[in-house]
Amino acid sequence: MAVTEKDVRNALKTVKDPELNVDLVTLGLVYDIQVEDDSAKAIITLTTPMCPAAGEIVDQARLAMAKVEGVNTAVVELTFDPPWTPERISPLIRSALGL
Repeated sequence: MAVTEKDVRNALKTVKDPELNVDLVTLGLVYDIQVEDDSAKAIITLTTPMCPAAGEIVDQARLAMAKVEGVNTAVVELTFDPPWTPERISPLIRSALGL
């Protein structure tokens, strides 16, 4: 069975920002997902470049992607371009978070 972008996105929903306790996808931290054969790559950002949990979040994202059936190579690229803003979160979730 071929790996899909949706499979990878669902895996990334299991990784939470430790400060907000909300997953990367819901927070709008996932900028791009690329799947080719048995390789998956995600380009993600963080709520701030100064995030003390950056390494942990990147590692958790990579491990979550690697657990997807059919993924043999999982790569997570961290970017801050463009910078993340709360507007990347849906208005309903943003309101619930008080942002």
